[in-house]
Amino acid sequence: YAWMTILSRNGIINTIVKAIGFEGLELMPSQGAVVLGMIYNFLPFMVLPIYTALSKMDKKLLEAASDLGANNIRVFFKVVFPLSIPGVVMVFMPAVSTFVISKLLGGGKEELIGNLIERQITMQNDWHFGSALAIILMIIIVLSMTIMRRVDNEKGGAAAW
Repeated sequence: YAWMTILSRNGIINTIVKAIGFEGLELMPSQGAVVLGMIYNFLPFMVLPIYTALSKMDKKLLEAASDLGANNIRVFFKVVFPLSIPGVVMVFMPAVSTFVISKLLGGGKEELIGNLIERQITMQNDWHFGSALAIILMIIIVLSMTIMRRVDNEKGGAAAW
């Protein structure tokens, strides 16, 4: 709701833009507003686990990678990034299943899988299809988490999830 106040036609941003002397902007409803709202909503759920994983990371891993001849970019992609993946995976499930943000900031124009499931159950009264979509989404999430865990275990990753 705060982003609706900020991005609306008579919102804070448009008030400032009009006060400067420019024409008002059409910020909402739009795909950009939905992306901004999702980033604002889910960024803490990603940053905190990444920070926790990286703060517990043994600094000797970075030294060892450097001693073996890896440059900073290679150290990041081969050591740091794999250790931060649990934070990315942890935010994947709620981000994929959200429907309120796209409804409020996208005006119902931006379609996400969560919106489709919600519409099938509430508006279409098709509980069977809505439930089937939810189970398919759950299977996709479980499969992606299983694949990530397997890849992490095969590469000898240190992620504890």
